[in-house]
Amino acid sequence: MKSAAFLSPALAEYLVAHATPPDDLLRSLAEETRRLTGEQASLQISPEQGTLLTMLAGLSGARLAVEVGTFTGYSSICIARGLRLIACDVSEEWTSVARRYWERAGLTGTIELRLGPAAETLRAMPDEEVIDFAFIDADKGGYPVYYEELLRRLRPGGLIVADNTLQGGRITDPAAGGTVPAMREFNDLVIRDPRVTSVLLPFGDGLTLIRKNGGS
Repeated sequence: MKSAAFLSPALAEYLVAHATPPDDLLRSLAEETRRLTGEQASLQISPEQGTLLTMLAGLSGARLAVEVGTFTGYSSICIARGLRLIACDVSEEWTSVARRYWERAGLTGTIELRLGPAAETLRAMPDEEVIDFAFIDADKGGYPVYYEELLRRLRPGGLIVADNTLQGGRITDPAAGGTVPAMREFNDLVIRDPRVTSVLLPFGDGLTLIRKNGGS
């Protein structure tokens, strides 16, 4: 779980302290995720990102949302309160934790888990299944594919949120390796796309809000 790692520790702490904190269920899930997954717990969004996702999903008036990358279910719970969510992931192990917490949150009938490569899952969705809101937090090299498949089904005025778009502040380092080059390509793809309006927020590990042009 990363919390604005590229900010100074004092600013990062201040940011977290001034966001509505998670409830007991989400805190319990975060603690279990840290215990079960060790260093992989960094794959989970930060509490303040979760609060923002809940707010954005509500403000957008979304009825159907899609999540690419579920892990242990923290972000899906934040999104799915008040709408229908299709959650895409490849791990039976980690999503089994998510299922338990979805049940505790009363969201079992609201969230539909689709296991398998997300690109295949998205391509299999009918074009007429209009998406209102989407969250991408999966393998970074796959972001352009997920983005395109989601955007073509997103309603005008709908919102895509992409995580990790600042890569711990390394996004501007030309020598950075790992997932940085792939994310840099994705960021450039979005800003050049005339179909959308976007803003990259220095929030968590970087969140990009992408609104499909058209509509109210």
